[in-house]
Amino acid sequence: MTTSTTLRLPEEKLKLIRAIAGYENRHLSDIFLELSDEYIERYKETLELLNIPGFVIECRKGIEEIKKSGGKTLIELDD
Repeated sequence: MTTSTTLRLPEEKLKLIRAIAGYENRHLSDIFLELSDEYIERYKETLELLNIPGFVIECRKGIEEIKKSGGKTLIELDD
């Protein structure tokens, strides 16, 4: 199912995207669909990591250790 939405873009960016669309003989909707696919793909790995049980807690603990001048060196990370 396809739905429509309104995007608010600065005029300068919209002009550039329209120019590119014209040059490539493509519809704006096709370009925005491609951009959204790339955006989603970029964040898939992050979402997969966040689904690992305890991952977020472990990251928070690591950040707190670093703030306290602790943590591990790169060599120690394998342990």
